Amino acid sequence: MRKSRFTEAQIIGMIKEQEAGMPTAEVCRKHGLSQGTFYKYKSKYGGMEVPL
Repeated sequence: MRKSRFTEAQIIGMIKEQEAGMPTAEVCRKHGLSQGTFYKYKSKYGGMEVPL
């Protein structure tokens, strides 16, 4: 299986941006991923916090 080009911390950061009010399309455009991939990440990493 291919390794993600984003770390867990980056993915969680993207989700936090979207939850803070930035439109999903804008988050995806900014980070260069599709909306389908974003929602897959959100289902997997949603509710998580960045480990210290």
